[in-house]
Amino acid sequence: MNFTLLLSFLKELSANNSKEWFDDNRKTYDGLRKEWLNFAAIAITEVGKFDEKISLLEPKHCIFRINRDIRFSKNKSPYKTNFGLSLNTGGKKDYFCGYYLHVEPGNSFVAGGSYMPMPPKLAAIRQEIDYNADEFLAIVEHKTFKNSFGKLSGETLQRPPKGYEASNPMVGYLKHKSFIAEYKLSDKDLLNTNFIETLVAHFKLSTPLVSFLRRAMEEQK
Repeated sequence: MNFTLLLSFLKELSANNSKEWFDDNRKTYDGLRKEWLNFAAIAITEVGKFDEKISLLEPKHCIFRINRDIRFSKNKSPYKTNFGLSLNTGGKKDYFCGYYLHVEPGNSFVAGGSYMPMPPKLAAIRQEIDYNADEFLAIVEHKTFKNSFGKLSGETLQRPPKGYEASNPMVGYLKHKSFIAEYKLSDKDLLNTNFIETLVAHFKLSTPLVSFLRRAMEEQK
């Protein structure tokens, strides 16, 4: 993947977010999209070696359209200024649980976990954390995990969720509405010739969290 060209294209798109500019540069975009599909295929193969649920995904189901849905948005810019890759058991349209790469100049990151699961799934995750607190803490407070990701990111509630007391020792985690292990990437990281290894290594580090969340969500009926 030519990340130098991709970052340059996204920077120019951010400064010239219009149909006219995009049409003039469509050939460049089409070439980058093809490379992104190939990159997705490599990532699927590598992640599939330690998470078999990912191995059968098709690259076209894991990347996103460049066009924004502006119907209900005050921001009428027609195009996204990032490339995204979602390795999720249900593909990019499934808010289940998996791995994500976000490429945007100055704002790239790699993540693993679950983003804003629907209420029944969220309730199942909270129950799993409450019932299996030691197992969960062994994952998110492991030295290697914390050195790479720090604290779990994602929006949280101000008060304990319904059914849980403020005195619950896991209340800090139970307040979460998303459960995400996130590692920030610099533009320099993307340009490193070993970036795919860096990406896959961080996906692998987040796998215990992904597996825990996935189990909780799969058990929810």
